[in-house]
Amino acid sequence: MTTLSAALLLFLILDPLGNIPVFLSLLKPLPGGRRRIVLARELLIALAVLFGFLWGGQYVLEAMHLRQESVSIAGGIVLFLIGLKMIFPSPEGMFGETGEGEPFIVPMAIPLVAGPSGMASVMLLGSQEPDRMGDWSLALLIAWAGTAAILFSATSLYRLLGQRVLVAIERLMGMLLVAISVQMLLDGVKTYLNT
Repeated sequence: MTTLSAALLLFLILDPLGNIPVFLSLLKPLPGGRRRIVLARELLIALAVLFGFLWGGQYVLEAMHLRQESVSIAGGIVLFLIGLKMIFPSPEGMFGETGEGEPFIVPMAIPLVAGPSGMASVMLLGSQEPDRMGDWSLALLIAWAGTAAILFSATSLYRLLGQRVLVAIERLMGMLLVAISVQMLLDGVKTYLNT
């Protein structure tokens, strides 16, 4: 996998376009200047979490005696379920109702940006080819920067594209994630059967 394809995969998993309506509703009660500060803080927390899983994931796998195939299969299943939820969303949203007040870590940083599929994917990248950590770090930064750019311009994009176009794009991204998740699952099963 190239750095660019890894960045594209991570960008799809972070799902910035699908998160626009949720982020707008969570940030709506806050004053204008405070919204950008909260958004920047949550994005930086998500980046730190994803980097933690990228760089520390291999050691977690070793400590828990998990094989890479099991992470690939589990990541594929989680990614498949998230992709299905993107294609067929529930009325209460992907993560249910959110609490009142200023969001802190949950739900914006985790699980909306740094969700289970993102954590599993970066952990899998880092554990499969640990000699390419620089490439994976760059891919994560590219995907995160694209996500941040879209979320910072969420209000303008929402006005420009509208709800229907955003829903259509999110469902298309969900279809891509389902296809990627099936491939991850098949790769994990194939590796397991070969060992």
